[in-house]
Order: sequence, then structure tokens, then C-alpha cells
Amino acid sequence: MDYKVTLEVPIIVRDIKTGEDAIKVAMSNVNKKLKENKLEYVKVEIGMSQCPKCGDYFESSFFVGDVSLVGIYLTVDVFNAENPKHAENIAKSVAGKALKDVPFKTFEVKDRVEKVRKKRR
Repeated sequence: MDYKVTLEVPIIVRDIKTGEDAIKVAMSNVNKKLKENKLEYVKVEIGMSQCPKCGDYFESSFFVGDVSLVGIYLTVDVFNAENPKHAENIAKSVAGKALKDVPFKTFEVKDRVEKVRKKRR
């Protein structure tokens, strides 16, 4: 079966003055590492967190001093996996090639639905 697996990845960025700069640096670093390992097909997005007080969502960048922790989502299409757990393990293995020593947490595993075009007659 085919799955779409989304992983949460925390990225630490140092010597940055703003949360926005931290997000840019984190995204750039992750994309660079994926490209170096020929993993351009892995989709990279900024993570979203929910405020415990008001319930609003914001970009996951937690900034203290000159250090920021940025939450990143990595989405991988996994083909021919035996089950969702197998797809999760494959996605972690693929992303782990580029992002060594970074903990991964599974955010979501969904069945991948292929859109099939019908030929016009």
C-alpha cells in the first residue's frame, strides 16, 4: 500500500536575532542537507503550534536569546509498504540519511490516494 508520512523535526539555530530569520535558516539548512543526499522529493514545511491560552496557531519557532528551536514538517510519499508502521519506518530511514542526529516524531500517516486522469473520448 502507498502512504504519505509526515514527520516532525526540531532544528536548533544559533546566533540569530529574530524568529523569522531562524525559520529561514532552518528551512535552508534542511533543504540543503536533503539536496546533498538527493532527497529533493521530501517536502519541507514550517511546523505549526497552537497557543495553549488563545488556541490560535503560529509558526513553530521558539526564540530565546540568540538560539531558536524551529519545528519542521517533512512529508515523504512511501510506496509498497506493508502497513502504516512499515511506512513510518521507511520515511524515518529516508530522512535520517540526510538529517543525522536529529530526532523524528511521526506527525501523521495517511493512505496515499493517487489522482488518476481519465482520458477524454
